[in-house]
Amino acid sequence: MTGRDEFAGSRTDQAGTPSAGPEGQVGGGRLPALEAALADARDLPDGPDRQVALERLAERADAAGDVRSGVDARFALIEAYLLDGERWRLVEPVRRCRAAADHRPELLTDVETGLLLRYQRYAVEALLGTPRVGLDQTRSLLHDLAHRVGADGPDAPTVAELHCRIADHLGDEPTARHWYGRWSGKRPGPAGGCPGCASARRAELLAGWGEWRAALGELQKRDGEPEPCTDQPERDLVAGLLPALRAGEPERAAAAHVRAYRRHRREPAAFPHLAAHLRFCALGGHLERGLTILTEQLPRLDRPTDDLAAMEFAAAGALVCALAEDAGLGGRPLPRPAYGGRPATEPDVSTLGALLLGLASELAGSFDARNGTGHHSGRMAAWLAERPLAAPVALPADDGPDGHDEPEADGSDERELMALTVDMITAVLDRRGDQYLVEEGDTVVGRWGGVVIQFRRAGERGEVLHARAMAARRLPATRRSEAYAFCNAWNHDRLLPKAYAHDIGEELVLAGDVATDLTHGVAPAQLTVLVDAAIATGVAYAEAVAALP
Repeated sequence: MTGRDEFAGSRTDQAGTPSAGPEGQVGGGRLPALEAALADARDLPDGPDRQVALERLAERADAAGDVRSGVDARFALIEAYLLDGERWRLVEPVRRCRAAADHRPELLTDVETGLLLRYQRYAVEALLGTPRVGLDQTRSLLHDLAHRVGADGPDAPTVAELHCRIADHLGDEPTARHWYGRWSGKRPGPAGGCPGCASARRAELLAGWGEWRAALGELQKRDGEPEPCTDQPERDLVAGLLPALRAGEPERAAAAHVRAYRRHRREPAAFPHLAAHLRFCALGGHLERGLTILTEQLPRLDRPTDDLAAMEFAAAGALVCALAEDAGLGGRPLPRPAYGGRPATEPDVSTLGALLLGLASELAGSFDARNGTGHHSGRMAAWLAERPLAAPVALPADDGPDGHDEPEADGSDERELMALTVDMITAVLDRRGDQYLVEEGDTVVGRWGGVVIQFRRAGERGEVLHARAMAARRLPATRRSEAYAFCNAWNHDRLLPKAYAHDIGEELVLAGDVATDLTHGVAPAQLTVLVDAAIATGVAYAEAVAALP
């Protein structure tokens, strides 16, 4: 499970439905009308409308004295904020849920209690990504979290990590190092995020303190101890890019950059990693590639994952532009697509560099104004003052998703027929740059936007490629007839996937299947087409489900 996406599958309504209480209420005070309204709000498509509906529902529950519905609405609201990439909004709903649970300890199940601890950690981490969260608010939440988990509890390393990262964010390196010592070498607790990415987070801190070899050593500790994390190995590779370059290992850095960027170039949640790729290109002497990446990724700056990632991307892009200008490339035009009310333009390298520098400086100033320090302005200035560290080395061949014709790792030809294997399926996803897990039973699982897709081998000899797509949006069981009508219409109008509704009690999962008989074998090139088609049709199916009224 990834550090970014671990919240994606959590649903508070799965923790158990309270039994009916007195006077026609639910759970000893839960109003049926509010429970029905909550079901309707959850059924709305992702986005602002769902957020507004849940916010109003929480207020209605407070006014009616229905504490349970208020907590349920805020849990759903927290999940909505997370799915929409708005962690900075978490502080208030987390605080209100915490206050309600403290007032009525029996209110939450054990599952919900653990989930609230995780949400509290998310709310504390929000400080690192945006200046829109108050420093005092965050410290209060962190101290409360520390009190709840205790000095020797399983989540004590989580608290130490948060103290460390916040101190580093504020520019207080001595305090950060103190907490680093209490965090390093310890496995995260239940609320502590992805254990598979802990080494990368520590390596990034060490690199920020100028300890290149220690950063690389932290990443090497993972060898032989793989974690079930869909962000790996690219997460570790990008964390080691600049340490390897500065430690005099440019070939290692080059190989890591090429492999990690194959995936990060298309993955929306990987936006925070792009600054490291751009800085590698600048400091490794690969200016042409740096300009290509900057042009390719510039549209993502209009919809960044958070303000910190936007600041670092802008500063790294400004560095690439400044070095390109020094190399005589300042007049080269770079396309910038239209966005909102801004028309499409083609600024030259020098002009774009100035725009990026202005954005980075503005965001750094916002962080520093909130923090009461000059740390981020100084850090971005230091980035912009850097110059190439060594002569460029040749980059490995890029056999990434944009279609370079590399042979398979075992040397087989792309058109040679062979028996279907799980390794062949994962190889296709690797070339696409997709994230996935291989679960028990050799089922390959990944998520593409609003759909989860499982790939597995079916049939007596594993000769059938079976892909099952499940839309993230679920419908209440009361809409069963509508779900059946939707599936019938889909199957009438489209070939793939075969749609159906799966009843799991109070909800309906809308899923679809694609099965291809490969009794006579499949060529890698053919399998690529089949996997691409399964993903494309699965995404289209999930989008149609999300668009239902």
